Amino acid sequence: MSKGRVFVVDDEPNVAAVMGAMLERGGFSVRLFSGGVRSIESLDEEIEIEGPDLLITDLNMPYVDGMRILAHCQKNHPELPVVMITAFGTVESAVTALKRGAFDYITKPFEQSELLLTAMKAVEAGRQRRMEPQADSDEDESTPSADVPAVSSIIGRSAPMREIFRVISKVAASPSTVLIQGESGTGKELVAFEIHKNSPRVSKPFVKINCAAIPATLIESEFFGHERGAFTGAVNSKPGRFELAHEGTLFLDEVADMPPEMQVKLLRAIQEQEFERVGGVETRQVDVRLVAATNKDLDAEVKSGRFREDLFYRLNVVPIRIPPLRERREDIELLIDVFLERFNARLGRSFSGVQPLVREALRAYAWPGNIRQLENAMERMVLMSEGEILRVQDLPEEIRAASAALIPVGADGAPEEEGNSLKEIVRRRTQTLEKELIEQALAETGGNVTRASAKLGLSRKGLQLKMKELGVRRGE
Repeated sequence: MSKGRVFVVDDEPNVAAVMGAMLERGGFSVRLFSGGVRSIESLDEEIEIEGPDLLITDLNMPYVDGMRILAHCQKNHPELPVVMITAFGTVESAVTALKRGAFDYITKPFEQSELLLTAMKAVEAGRQRRMEPQADSDEDESTPSADVPAVSSIIGRSAPMREIFRVISKVAASPSTVLIQGESGTGKELVAFEIHKNSPRVSKPFVKINCAAIPATLIESEFFGHERGAFTGAVNSKPGRFELAHEGTLFLDEVADMPPEMQVKLLRAIQEQEFERVGGVETRQVDVRLVAATNKDLDAEVKSGRFREDLFYRLNVVPIRIPPLRERREDIELLIDVFLERFNARLGRSFSGVQPLVREALRAYAWPGNIRQLENAMERMVLMSEGEILRVQDLPEEIRAASAALIPVGADGAPEEEGNSLKEIVRRRTQTLEKELIEQALAETGGNVTRASAKLGLSRKGLQLKMKELGVRRGE
């Protein structure tokens, strides 16, 4: 099985062929492209068709160089990681490329191990990026609801989201460290970027690093860089993410997954705003604003000994908790409309709206995958559905099953709610709400029926009867 699809762009066919052979030996599938005036056009066509996991391009090429290809990809294919290949004398240009959004760079001559390691990291980072909810650059003008607060890449008007917007507006201009906590798929990176975008550092780099995606043996080098010969495969010196983020913002994603030995070094870098490259002796000073994020409970990680308490307090200067989608259901309506418009444009469809029962089912669903899951569900519906509006039968199966009490379905798959009495409709919806509240209480108490009944204001026996009536099991 291929480790990923890689596009290689180089105006020297022999160099491209050697690079392609190295990548194929490492388990990647490879397409080679020559540089030139049509390289961007042909790349665009093939990217749309194949959806590569990584683009590797030479920096210095005639007519269309690596910088132009990077800028084009950043604008039109922002989820695609780009790695630069550069000669030793043009390292400064490669560093500039990193600050403009390139994932990494490799200096000629390079070892096969260095190429494969960089490719693996870039492919994994790209996959992580595609899993995060994205914001379209033109969303400010196209979002249907004009009363959404002016935080351009985040959609929401619920009380919890308005509080997050308020915190962003108050802390963005400061140098204070921010810790963002929330479940996977809630949009932690979007909040981090909004903090950067609304800060005085907006013209400086916004550098991201996923602490969970880097091998423990290489994470120090990724943070602080390394000198030539510092370890096997370090054929040239290389700056780390701290250097690249100088005067800008460094976003530490999944910070709870950082190895303990690295936590000590990060603490010192935060305290002193200085560090040494791996294998080096020169102390380097940096001015970096830190924003960290995690989907884990850092308080629990500290108590268990997996995360340093002193580092936790250094990071937790300004805490922001992003609520899961089930705690801000009023935002689901907004998100449905935004995603419908987005996928209509992206997939060439023309759905004019969403059936009311579909909206109700989407609003009632628990969304364990949060906004990311809702976005994927809307994309699937827009892609696979027929007609002028999205209908009940277009809902993904897991959502239809969870909403069975809300949406009675006839033999032909069409909703039959119009033929039911008001009393029956109210009964079904009441049952759905009761089931949802019981499941949430059980989840919050680890399945403890006694504690869950106390939270719900029921007797233990009364809760057990309700669970039996609604088909709720303790493990759910």
